[in-house]
Amino acid sequence: MALLRCLTGAGWQVRALYRTRTGRNPPPLPGVEWLPGDLEDQTALNTLVAGTDAVIHCAGVVRGANRSDFDPVNAAGAGQVARAAANQERVPRFLLISSLAARMPQLSHYAASKWRGECEVRGALENRRWTVLRPPAVYGLGDRELLPLFRCIAKGYAPLPAGRNRRFSLIHVDDLALAVLRWLEVDACYGQTFELDDGHPGGYSWDTVLSLAGLALRQSAEVRRVPIPVPLLYLVAWVNLASSRLFGYAPMLTPGKMREIMHPDWVCDNHAITLATGWRPNLGLEIGLARAYGGGFPE
Repeated sequence: MALLRCLTGAGWQVRALYRTRTGRNPPPLPGVEWLPGDLEDQTALNTLVAGTDAVIHCAGVVRGANRSDFDPVNAAGAGQVARAAANQERVPRFLLISSLAARMPQLSHYAASKWRGECEVRGALENRRWTVLRPPAVYGLGDRELLPLFRCIAKGYAPLPAGRNRRFSLIHVDDLALAVLRWLEVDACYGQTFELDDGHPGGYSWDTVLSLAGLALRQSAEVRRVPIPVPLLYLVAWVNLASSRLFGYAPMLTPGKMREIMHPDWVCDNHAITLATGWRPNLGLEIGLARAYGGGFPE
């Protein structure tokens, strides 16, 4: 929704694909035409991209146990949208919002699926006007993955993996949406893949996150770190994976996700995208958290 509001607020008319579900309908938004369908519906995809100036593919699956849980959307789905765009008489510009995890596809089924999605887009569009964005962890209104951690921090504690420190980048969803808008405005930087973040030099350590988040969410930097042994987390991940296969749900914490969490370097550098588009982030972590959760946490 942040991206839709950003684009329509800038005057763009948007056609958006949504999956039909019983009892759920997309909210009416000025400037947005909702189109029912899914990523396997070629007719819907052709209608979606017909006559457009640009196509932005941001659909993604983040929970799953196997490759088959991720690939239909993250890999094959990206390719199907790209091929629909490539088959138009006037081929629109194409932006894939991927993930920083695609940098290390060997870590997990999720990371590999995002990397394969990038390959699908490059193969479908070849020398056409495509761009890939690789954001790190995205937070803000609508986020469900980092929300439990920030809720804990607001209560004064943070359950985190024990052991050596790791560094990682973050980005607020509004800054990511503005990067997409800037890409639309400049009409350049094609055939390139960009990493982007909130501009914090060298990324964050957990100690820095706890300090800044404590100030933003508690008006105090007093947040107690609760170290959880890594072997215990791996055990929980394996049990979760086995249970998901037995009971048929899509797990978040899996051995692959643990390998992502334990990877020592998820730091981005904005130099290339800033040089190509002029985009710069506006929201550091403290301000971003205050904007997202200053009025309380969603239920």
